[in-house]
Amino acid sequence: MSSIKFSAASKMPCFSWSLEAMITCAGAVDIVTGAVVAACEICYARGGFYQMPSVKALRQHNKEDWKRPEFVDEFIVKLDNSRYFRWFDSGDCYTTKLAWKMYAIMKATPWCQHWFPTRQYKFDKYKEVLDAMALLPNVVVRFSSDSITGGLVDGATTSTIVPYVETPISFLGKSEVCLAYERDGKCDTCRSCWDKDVELIIYPAHGRKAKKVYNETLYKIGYIKLEEVA
Repeated sequence: MSSIKFSAASKMPCFSWSLEAMITCAGAVDIVTGAVVAACEICYARGGFYQMPSVKALRQHNKEDWKRPEFVDEFIVKLDNSRYFRWFDSGDCYTTKLAWKMYAIMKATPWCQHWFPTRQYKFDKYKEVLDAMALLPNVVVRFSSDSITGGLVDGATTSTIVPYVETPISFLGKSEVCLAYERDGKCDTCRSCWDKDVELIIYPAHGRKAKKVYNETLYKIGYIKLEEVA
Protein backbone atom coordinates (compact mmCIF):
# COMPACT_ATOMS: atom_id res chain seq x y z
CA MET A 1 0.00 0.00 0.00
CA SER A 2 1.27 3.48 -0.89
CA SER A 3 2.35 5.73 1.96
CA ILE A 4 2.02 8.92 -0.11
CA LYS A 5 0.00 11.45 1.88
CA PHE A 6 -1.59 14.48 0.22
CA SER A 7 -3.04 17.57 1.87
CA ALA A 8 -6.44 19.01 0.99
CA ALA A 9 -6.38 22.77 1.64
CA SER A 10 -9.96 24.08 1.61
CA LYS A 11 -9.04 27.04 -0.62
CA MET A 12 -7.71 25.03 -3.53
CA PRO A 13 -9.33 22.88 -6.25
CA CYS A 14 -6.69 20.19 -5.88
CA PHE A 15 -4.47 18.22 -3.54
CA SER A 16 -1.06 19.31 -2.31
CA TRP A 17 2.02 17.68 -0.84
CA SER A 18 3.51 19.62 2.05
CA LEU A 19 6.19 19.87 4.70
CA GLU A 20 6.39 21.81 7.94
CA ALA A 21 6.71 25.56 7.53
CA MET A 22 9.99 27.25 8.50
CA ILE A 23 11.80 23.98 9.31
CA THR A 24 12.07 23.31 5.57
CA CYS A 25 12.04 26.95 4.43
CA ALA A 26 15.66 28.05 4.09
CA GLY A 27 14.54 30.88 1.81
CA ALA A 28 12.36 32.31 4.60
CA VAL A 29 15.45 33.77 6.25
CA ASP A 30 17.22 36.82 4.87
CA ILE A 31 20.71 35.66 3.88
CA VAL A 32 22.23 39.00 4.96
CA THR A 33 20.44 39.82 8.22
CA GLY A 34 19.38 36.36 9.34
CA ALA A 35 15.88 37.67 10.08
CA VAL A 36 12.67 36.03 8.89
CA VAL A 37 11.49 37.87 5.78
CA ALA A 38 8.25 39.88 5.99
CA ALA A 39 6.21 37.54 3.78
CA CYS A 40 7.06 34.59 6.00
CA GLU A 41 6.27 36.55 9.15
CA ILE A 42 2.63 36.51 8.07
CA CYS A 43 2.64 32.92 6.76
CA TYR A 44 -0.67 31.18 7.53
CA ALA A 45 1.13 27.84 7.95
CA ARG A 46 2.97 29.02 11.07
CA GLY A 47 -0.12 28.94 13.26
CA GLY A 48 -3.73 27.90 13.69
CA PHE A 49 -4.86 24.70 12.00
CA TYR A 50 -1.30 23.94 10.87
CA GLN A 51 -0.16 23.49 14.46
CA MET A 52 -2.62 20.69 15.19
CA PRO A 53 -0.82 17.41 16.04
CA SER A 54 -2.49 15.48 13.20
CA VAL A 55 -1.51 18.14 10.63
CA LYS A 56 2.06 18.33 11.90
CA ALA A 57 2.30 14.53 11.87
CA LEU A 58 1.41 14.37 8.16
CA ARG A 59 4.12 16.86 7.28
CA GLN A 60 6.67 15.08 9.47
CA HIS A 61 5.77 11.84 7.70
CA ASN A 62 6.35 13.46 4.30
CA LYS A 63 9.78 14.72 5.36
CA GLU A 64 10.94 11.11 5.66
CA ASP A 65 8.69 9.41 3.11
CA TRP A 66 10.16 11.10 0.01
CA LYS A 67 13.49 9.36 0.67
CA ARG A 68 12.06 5.93 -0.18
CA PRO A 69 13.08 4.40 -3.55
CA GLU A 70 9.39 3.80 -4.39
CA PHE A 71 8.34 7.41 -3.72
CA VAL A 72 8.35 8.68 -7.33
CA ASP A 73 6.48 5.71 -8.82
CA GLU A 74 3.86 5.73 -6.07
CA PHE A 75 3.38 9.48 -6.39
CA ILE A 76 2.80 9.20 -10.14
CA VAL A 77 0.11 6.56 -9.58
CA LYS A 78 -1.59 8.70 -6.91
CA LEU A 79 -1.79 11.62 -9.37
CA ASP A 80 -3.63 9.48 -11.92
CA ASN A 81 -6.94 11.39 -11.58
CA SER A 82 -5.48 14.81 -10.76
CA ARG A 83 -5.60 17.60 -13.31
CA TYR A 84 -4.09 20.23 -11.00
CA PHE A 85 -1.60 19.88 -8.17
CA ARG A 86 0.16 22.25 -5.80
CA TRP A 87 3.51 21.54 -4.23
CA PHE A 88 3.78 22.87 -0.66
CA ASP A 89 0.78 24.60 0.79
CA SER A 90 3.23 24.75 3.67
CA GLY A 91 7.00 24.36 3.73
CA ASP A 92 9.37 24.33 0.76
CA CYS A 93 11.72 22.03 -1.12
CA TYR A 94 14.64 21.96 1.31
CA THR A 95 17.04 19.75 -0.68
CA THR A 96 17.91 19.31 -4.35
CA LYS A 97 17.54 15.54 -3.94
CA LEU A 98 13.83 16.06 -3.30
CA ALA A 99 13.66 18.64 -6.12
CA TRP A 100 14.92 16.15 -8.68
CA LYS A 101 12.34 13.61 -7.53
CA MET A 102 9.68 16.28 -7.95
CA TYR A 103 10.97 16.91 -11.46
CA ALA A 104 10.68 13.20 -12.29
CA ILE A 105 7.07 13.20 -11.07
CA MET A 106 6.20 16.35 -13.01
CA LYS A 107 7.72 15.01 -16.20
CA ALA A 108 5.89 11.69 -15.90
CA THR A 109 2.46 13.29 -15.32
CA PRO A 110 1.84 15.54 -18.36
CA TRP A 111 -1.95 15.35 -17.76
CA CYS A 112 -1.51 17.25 -14.48
CA GLN A 113 -0.74 20.96 -14.12
CA HIS A 114 1.82 21.48 -11.35
CA TRP A 115 2.23 24.73 -9.40
CA PHE A 116 5.40 25.02 -7.33
CA PRO A 117 5.74 28.27 -5.31
CA THR A 118 9.23 28.57 -3.82
CA ARG A 119 11.97 30.76 -2.38
CA GLN A 120 14.73 28.26 -3.12
CA TYR A 121 15.62 30.26 -6.24
CA LYS A 122 17.81 32.28 -3.86
CA PHE A 123 20.34 29.44 -3.79
CA ASP A 124 22.50 28.71 -6.82
CA LYS A 125 22.43 24.95 -6.31
CA TYR A 126 18.71 24.91 -7.20
CA LYS A 127 19.06 26.73 -10.52
CA GLU A 128 19.54 23.64 -12.71
CA VAL A 129 16.54 21.73 -11.38
CA LEU A 130 14.24 24.77 -11.22
CA ASP A 131 15.13 25.61 -14.82
CA ALA A 132 14.42 22.01 -15.85
CA MET A 133 11.03 22.10 -14.13
CA ALA A 134 10.10 25.41 -15.73
CA LEU A 135 10.77 24.00 -19.20
CA LEU A 136 8.06 21.40 -18.73
CA PRO A 137 4.79 22.58 -20.34
CA ASN A 138 2.71 21.40 -17.38
CA VAL A 139 4.73 23.12 -14.65
CA VAL A 140 4.76 26.64 -13.23
CA VAL A 141 7.67 27.35 -10.88
CA ARG A 142 6.55 30.58 -9.24
CA PHE A 143 9.23 32.55 -7.40
CA SER A 144 7.79 34.08 -4.21
CA SER A 145 8.83 37.61 -3.27
CA ASP A 146 9.82 38.31 0.33
CA SER A 147 7.94 41.59 0.20
CA ILE A 148 4.53 42.46 1.66
CA THR A 149 4.52 45.85 -0.06
CA GLY A 150 4.51 44.71 -3.68
CA GLY A 151 8.25 44.19 -4.13
CA LEU A 152 9.16 42.07 -7.13
CA VAL A 153 11.72 39.36 -7.86
CA ASP A 154 13.27 38.37 -11.18
CA GLY A 155 11.71 35.36 -12.83
CA ALA A 156 9.40 34.27 -15.63
CA THR A 157 6.58 33.52 -13.17
CA THR A 158 6.53 35.15 -9.74
CA SER A 159 4.26 36.34 -6.93
CA THR A 160 4.17 39.18 -4.43
CA ILE A 161 2.02 40.39 -1.54
CA VAL A 162 0.38 43.81 -1.24
CA PRO A 163 -1.14 45.30 1.92
CA TYR A 164 -4.78 45.60 0.97
CA VAL A 165 -6.97 45.16 -2.07
CA GLU A 166 -7.36 48.93 -2.29
CA THR A 167 -3.62 49.36 -2.82
CA PRO A 168 -2.92 50.87 -6.27
CA ILE A 169 -1.48 48.09 -8.41
CA SER A 170 0.53 48.89 -11.50
CA PHE A 171 2.91 46.21 -12.70
CA LEU A 172 4.42 45.56 -16.08
CA GLY A 173 3.58 42.37 -17.93
CA LYS A 174 0.70 39.96 -17.43
CA SER A 175 -0.40 40.03 -13.80
CA GLU A 176 -3.45 38.86 -11.87
CA VAL A 177 -4.74 39.81 -8.42
CA CYS A 178 -5.84 36.86 -6.32
CA LEU A 179 -9.52 37.49 -5.61
CA ALA A 180 -10.05 34.50 -3.33
CA TYR A 181 -11.09 36.96 -0.59
CA GLU A 182 -14.21 37.65 -2.68
CA ARG A 183 -15.02 33.93 -2.88
CA ASP A 184 -14.95 32.90 0.78
CA GLY A 185 -11.19 32.34 0.54
CA LYS A 186 -11.41 29.85 -2.32
CA CYS A 187 -9.87 29.59 -5.79
CA ASP A 188 -13.25 28.61 -7.25
CA THR A 189 -12.75 28.48 -11.05
CA CYS A 190 -9.54 30.56 -11.07
CA ARG A 191 -6.37 28.74 -12.16
CA SER A 192 -4.04 31.73 -12.62
CA CYS A 193 -1.38 30.35 -10.27
CA TRP A 194 -1.01 27.34 -12.61
CA ASP A 195 -0.91 29.50 -15.76
CA LYS A 196 2.49 30.08 -17.38
CA ASP A 197 1.12 33.14 -19.19
CA VAL A 198 0.43 34.90 -15.88
CA GLU A 199 3.82 36.38 -15.06
CA LEU A 200 2.86 37.77 -11.65
CA ILE A 201 0.28 36.80 -9.04
CA ILE A 202 -0.56 39.58 -6.57
CA TYR A 203 -1.84 38.38 -3.20
CA PRO A 204 -3.60 40.92 -0.95
CA ALA A 205 -2.54 40.46 2.67
CA HIS A 206 -5.27 39.47 5.09
CA GLY A 207 -5.77 38.81 8.79
CA ARG A 208 -4.73 40.62 11.99
CA LYS A 209 -1.18 39.31 11.96
CA ALA A 210 -0.69 40.43 8.38
CA LYS A 211 -1.95 43.93 9.21
CA LYS A 212 0.35 44.20 12.25
CA VAL A 213 3.46 43.06 10.37
CA TYR A 214 2.55 45.29 7.44
CA ASN A 215 2.14 48.35 9.67
CA GLU A 216 5.43 47.63 11.45
CA THR A 217 7.13 47.43 8.05
CA LEU A 218 5.73 50.79 6.99
CA TYR A 219 6.73 52.31 10.33
CA LYS A 220 10.32 51.17 9.86
CA ILE A 221 10.54 52.91 6.50
CA GLY A 222 8.79 56.05 7.75
CA TYR A 223 5.39 55.72 6.07
CA ILE A 224 3.23 55.70 9.22
CA LYS A 225 3.44 56.89 12.82
CA LEU A 226 4.11 54.57 15.77
CA GLU A 227 0.56 54.95 17.15
CA GLU A 228 -0.79 53.52 13.91
CA VAL A 229 1.02 50.21 14.48
CA ALA A 230 -1.62 47.93 16.01
